[in-house]
Amino acid sequence: MRELIMTLMEQYGYPGIFLLIAVENIFPPIPSEIILPFGGFLTTYTRLTVFGVVFYSTLGSLAGALVLYGAGRIFNRERLMKLAAGPVGKALCLKPADVAKADGWFLKKGTKTVFFCRFIPIVRSLISVPAGMSRMPMGMFLAYTTAGTILWNMALVSLGAVLGESWGRIAYLVGEYSHIMLIVISISMLSGIIWFYRTRPKDGSRRGGRAF
Repeated sequence: MRELIMTLMEQYGYPGIFLLIAVENIFPPIPSEIILPFGGFLTTYTRLTVFGVVFYSTLGSLAGALVLYGAGRIFNRERLMKLAAGPVGKALCLKPADVAKADGWFLKKGTKTVFFCRFIPIVRSLISVPAGMSRMPMGMFLAYTTAGTILWNMALVSLGAVLGESWGRIAYLVGEYSHIMLIVISISMLSGIIWFYRTRPKDGSRRGGRAF
């Protein structure tokens, strides 16, 4: 994977960077921690510039984010609530009211979430889906996505340019950061699921108590 990414970037320059980053945003397992620092390194011996690499990688990120945002718009709240009201919801112990609550939370916290999640591997791409599902205004979505993406891209590309042939150190460190964040996110999600089911009112309690 690493050799293929480097070959594509060396041969196709900006278009290659745009395509790789766009695909990386749709399929997160493709590592941006290789694309961006190596793109910075390319600026030290090719005609590519730091500005150009950041610009085209940001365009690629936005293209990929819009695809997932569109998927979220298609698979919207109403469809989720229908699923929650049917056999799937019963199997998952999920109710339409739970979907509405989660959607309401995202509407309140979504803008900050979209921005800060751009610094978290894997999640930085997937956050576009709930943004689309919650009908977050596209202008607002693009603004926060662009702001977070530029900061992330600028940091990794600049470090790759500064370190030159040692750009692999950045890829290694970001890779380790990604693993740590995935562990933290997994633990947080598991804790959230446990908390949700433990604090959720029983059907009997909603009806006013236990039936005899």
